[in-house]
Amino acid sequence: MEKEIRFRIASEQDLESIVAMLADDVLGSKRERYEHPLPDRYIKAFEAISSDPNNELIVACHGNEVIGVQQITFTPYITHQGGWRATIEGVRTSTSVRGMGVGTELIKWAIQRAEERGCHVVQLTTDKERADALRFYERLGFKATHEGLKLKL
Repeated sequence: MEKEIRFRIASEQDLESIVAMLADDVLGSKRERYEHPLPDRYIKAFEAISSDPNNELIVACHGNEVIGVQQITFTPYITHQGGWRATIEGVRTSTSVRGMGVGTELIKWAIQRAEERGCHVVQLTTDKERADALRFYERLGFKATHEGLKLKL
């Protein structure tokens, strides 16, 4: 990329670009609603994330274009001697930059942010259908050390 990637906290003006990236994906297209205007649920979720000091919605920008997104949640635990964990969710890059290292830079940025916040571990999940994503995270040093379970409500 000819210009440097810059990372920042997302603003409400970024929300349309964020939802577009989340929906522009085989699995995301089944669960997201990218339409105009955006459904109010996205705005309410954005407001909840923005007002929570332990949540950060981060965008990667190339010039003025939003080209990536991730959410980082910082959680205190009683286990591990009261340590903090960072959980990375909702990682997406724009189709225009896939394969150009933006995802790698997003994750490296999140790891650095977790270190700044004093976290002892960074965790994430990826859908089992996302074999490429699993390999991507493993290349960045993540290990599948636990089995994750979910219950849809």
